[in-house]
Amino acid sequence: MTPKGHKESKAKKEAAARRKTAARKPPAQEVPAQAPPAADVPPRAPAPAAPVPAQAAVPRAEVAVSPAVDAGDRARLLHGTHHDPHSVLGAHPVPGGVAFRAFRPYARAVTVVSGELRAELHDDGDGFFSALLPLTEVPVYRLLVTYDGAVHETEDAYRFLPTLGELDLHLIGEGRHEQLWRALGAHVTTHQGVAGTRFAVWAPNARGVRVTGGFNFWDGTGFPMRSLGGTGVWELFVPGIGDGELYKFEITRPDGSRTLRADPLARRTEVPPATSSIVHASHHEWGDAEWLAHRADTPVHEAPFSVYEVHLPSWRPGLTYRRLAEQLPAYVKEMGFTHVELMPVAEHPFGGSWGYQVTGFYAPTARLGTPDDFKYLVDKLHQAGIGVLMDWVPAHFPRDDWALAEFDGRPLYEHHDPLRAAHPDWGTLEFDFGRREVRNFLVANAVYWCEEFHIDGLRVDAVASMLYLDYSREPGQWTPNEHGGRENLDAVAFLQEMNATVYRRCPGVVTVAEESTAWDGVTRPTHHKGPSGFGGLGFGMKWNMGWMHDSLQYMSHDPVHRAYHHHEMTFSMVYAYSENYVLPISHDEVVHGKRSLVSKMPGDWWQQRANLRAYLGFMWAHPGKQLLFMGQEFAQGAEWSEAHGPDWWLLDPAYGAEADHRGVRDLVRDLNGVYRAIPALWQRDTDPAGFEWITGDAADDNVFAFLRRDAEGTPLLAVSHLAPVVRHDYRLGVPEEVPAWVEVLNTDAARYGGGDLTHPDVVKPEPQPWHGRPASIRLTLPPLATVWLRPA
Repeated sequence: MTPKGHKESKAKKEAAARRKTAARKPPAQEVPAQAPPAADVPPRAPAPAAPVPAQAAVPRAEVAVSPAVDAGDRARLLHGTHHDPHSVLGAHPVPGGVAFRAFRPYARAVTVVSGELRAELHDDGDGFFSALLPLTEVPVYRLLVTYDGAVHETEDAYRFLPTLGELDLHLIGEGRHEQLWRALGAHVTTHQGVAGTRFAVWAPNARGVRVTGGFNFWDGTGFPMRSLGGTGVWELFVPGIGDGELYKFEITRPDGSRTLRADPLARRTEVPPATSSIVHASHHEWGDAEWLAHRADTPVHEAPFSVYEVHLPSWRPGLTYRRLAEQLPAYVKEMGFTHVELMPVAEHPFGGSWGYQVTGFYAPTARLGTPDDFKYLVDKLHQAGIGVLMDWVPAHFPRDDWALAEFDGRPLYEHHDPLRAAHPDWGTLEFDFGRREVRNFLVANAVYWCEEFHIDGLRVDAVASMLYLDYSREPGQWTPNEHGGRENLDAVAFLQEMNATVYRRCPGVVTVAEESTAWDGVTRPTHHKGPSGFGGLGFGMKWNMGWMHDSLQYMSHDPVHRAYHHHEMTFSMVYAYSENYVLPISHDEVVHGKRSLVSKMPGDWWQQRANLRAYLGFMWAHPGKQLLFMGQEFAQGAEWSEAHGPDWWLLDPAYGAEADHRGVRDLVRDLNGVYRAIPALWQRDTDPAGFEWITGDAADDNVFAFLRRDAEGTPLLAVSHLAPVVRHDYRLGVPEEVPAWVEVLNTDAARYGGGDLTHPDVVKPEPQPWHGRPASIRLTLPPLATVWLRPA
């Protein structure tokens, strides 16, 4: 080797050693960054090396590349259409060192800081900064960003690996992520040792997605998200932001236009009419472990189940979740109800929808407080021994242009066929139940409320509108299914999957269908096929809309005409055991001109209240569980209005007719108390052997008498007399094995506002056969009253 070659070889070795030392311990002085060469000037070639022996390998000199973002990537980043900004921005090993690239609109300068190393990046214009540093590997670094009048030191969001793993992405792609809310949405977390928030959103049709919020002054230009493979999920970890930050997603549609959207999986929102999502980290510590431990001890259909339906914003107007927690559990416990059912609590833009047009499926409405505040309310109800059901609305969603409608520029959550997407009655959009990701969004949402908020049951709204393709549609406005039928097979599959998943994951939780047709097998298990060929839908219970309609129709008739409508009170027993039923007197029956429950009753004020009391006594004794809407428990005369809620002033002792309303309320309390104490009234609600007619055809007398039996066969005798006259010595056949009967409830008692025709003494059977039974008793039937008797 020539002396010159020896010198060059030695110089190269020394240079390599210096580079290694620089990477291991950066010098205190600033490292000069290599500015990008001019686009039309090729890099200067290195000096020719000295000749080497033919046998030796010739080392290839590294040619430094321009660190600047190329024109194509630059345009896509500026226009919000880049699918992989992490491949361009951040720090990347390249020939000649490590290229650093930052996209910081409005910045005056950007400097890389790593230990003692400080290197200012070259300003490439339009907010792009870059430099090539002579490093052998990517260091841990931060960015020092200089703005007009401010210097901000921060982590670089584009130096982090994806926050979602392969399993999450696989499950999302398959539509089987049962805890979807843990993957998508905004999550405060520590990633690669750095605190921040990870954002993820499903937008498969988007050309690009950016995060925007208060932390970047609602300009998401410098916060593009990356697309994770073919899942349609976009993701970005933003260091340094946490709980309470407002945000949205800026989506570039397929046509290049942009739309600003709230997060479909946001767990907290602004108070309407504001529409931003809020980063949320829960800090609630639950105190209901004992409740959850015993919730599944007894199947719901074999347990007491008496429900008080509540619209939280108007129950006591002005109360927050935490203030409600001070009053609602105590009131419901005093009244003896086993459960409350909350009208929809998920976020909704229009209060007049009562929550039935949801935009924030994963967020409790911010009108009453934070998600932790809502957890506090549920917790307090559980600690008071009260179960919590909530209305869940998976059938449809509103068209607001900041929410789910055409979320990423094309139909996504809604069906792609406009005839299938548009709900004909409510001006909303129906979910595409056939798309696996949409089905996953809803199934996971059902699980979310049960697991994250300890909800004990979901009352599923508008099931009939989901099940039928021709629901509220005229001929020509719908297309039959693949078998030529009217059933929505996608919706059937969704409901079956939802129920099976909830029951598997959440022991003791019950799902209840608000389904108004004669669909076969609503509460049949999903793996059992019925006569129609369908498996059951898998619900735990179903609202008995037929009973509600028929019985209220009967009660609205003047008693003189009731004999001709007797079947309206008895027909329910023809199908009472075809499903597991709830008997609902819900908000729907006391609004929009339907009048309150007491106002539906005929006669003067005394007769109206007597009819109401008798009806409630009949309802509580009838097979099935009970549900009563707020305000009806004290005979409110006015229809419910969400603007002012129940007329609590009717219970003010200073009000002249207060005793009339308090009497009805006391009856409801006692109905619940006796109901819970006597298993015959609830233990065999779904077993035909738990019911026997004494007389179901006494139409001329307006009398209905029947037995309820518990699992041991012990009976309770219920007699409803719905005529405004007294019937003395009315004979009823009874089982001969009961030697004596005692009255346990009489809706005509004076303390309820009745005439006090009661039976204080034991009633003994006589050996006179009656109603096909070997023994009978004689009772004085009060006017418009229900009487319960049990074995003495």
